Amino acid sequence: MLKNYKWLVSAFALLFLLLVGIQIYFLYKTYKIKERQSYDFVIKTIENYNDNLKQKFGLREDSVQENFVLYRKGKITEQEFRKRIERLNNKSISEYSKLVDSIFTPYQYEVATRYDINNAISVNDKKYLFTKPLTVYETYRKVNKPGKIEQGLWETSSSTIDTDINNGKPVLSAFKTRTSHYYEIKNIQSIVFKDLWILLVCCILILLSVLWLFILTIKNLISQQKQVEILHTVVDNIAHEFKTPIATLKIAAKSLRKDWNQENLPLIERQINRLESLMHQLQDNDDEENTETSYDDWNNYITDLQFANPRVEFILHNTTPNTLPFNKTAMETLIKNLCENSAKYGATRVEIDLRVIQNTLDIKITDNGNGIPKKEQQRIFEKFYRIQSDNVHNTKGLGLGLFLVKDIVNRYNGSIGLVSETGKGTTFKIALPYEN
Repeated sequence: MLKNYKWLVSAFALLFLLLVGIQIYFLYKTYKIKERQSYDFVIKTIENYNDNLKQKFGLREDSVQENFVLYRKGKITEQEFRKRIERLNNKSISEYSKLVDSIFTPYQYEVATRYDINNAISVNDKKYLFTKPLTVYETYRKVNKPGKIEQGLWETSSSTIDTDINNGKPVLSAFKTRTSHYYEIKNIQSIVFKDLWILLVCCILILLSVLWLFILTIKNLISQQKQVEILHTVVDNIAHEFKTPIATLKIAAKSLRKDWNQENLPLIERQINRLESLMHQLQDNDDEENTETSYDDWNNYITDLQFANPRVEFILHNTTPNTLPFNKTAMETLIKNLCENSAKYGATRVEIDLRVIQNTLDIKITDNGNGIPKKEQQRIFEKFYRIQSDNVHNTKGLGLGLFLVKDIVNRYNGSIGLVSETGKGTTFKIALPYEN
């Protein structure tokens, strides 16, 4: 059934994937904007402390300047110079980390920063002191994946007295340094998602709603197509069901035209009744004048069934009173529909047991037919439903018989059940309560 809407499903799948892609791209861009805003806030906040930080921990700190001068003059090696700067960094980590935490803890930011000198050149002799990055100060949280890097060019100077140079006069030592300030917000994802979770939930709900509406639409389309197919089948079956009584009536009419035979009258009457029964099934109404069913009526139903189905043996066990307050047409429909179903599905013997127990009419109909598969038993009372084998209807009918039986039982506030096994026949049990 779904293959008829293959193009519709394919088009929706393509558009839905496109919509999902747009939503993901939109969320990604929104995430990046929020992430950038968070880093801009961190950098802007730290910039307010930059002068103090550089004075206390960075290039402007006296001990750092002294080590630069000593290294430039060759009084310490590069290895010793790096060790001294590293020791200064280690001493400042705790204090610097506390300062950074005190700034950002109120905002629930876990910030890691690192201040590196990439290279340094002496202004005096234009020589590079080093080219390998050197960390001057950092937080105890290590920067692993920096979200932002600030580059800078600094020039620092200090005056020192060198007795070996310029006759002991003060010498100005100046350095140009290229620096990098690294920033990483360790909990950036939780910070951003805390702002975006409502948007994320809305996007998911929109996608699920679109998907649900599509599934609902497809189900409705499939259901409508099934109904159309069922109606076409019903029309075909109605034509088939009317063929036999009409053909029989034509034959009887020709026979009467040639030679009057009173024995043909019951035949004509039965075919008329059959046409009337078909009409009742399609119109789904009862004759309100027939408000009682007599003892003989049950026998007449079985006689008609036996005449119409000579290859099937119908056995009636009837212990009911002379009259019961049930509509005659309804009872005829109930009995004949169940018994004709048995005949259609391979039964050669059908037993009908009728009895009254405490103002309840119990009807039990047992056959030795093909039985009803388990998977079909829940649906056999649906209107226009007929048992299929390999998606093909193997018997003719309107698919109304058992639906009308169930409807009659419901109108009398009764109950109906069945016991069936494939290949072993079926038993229907009906209980119809009534008042005297």
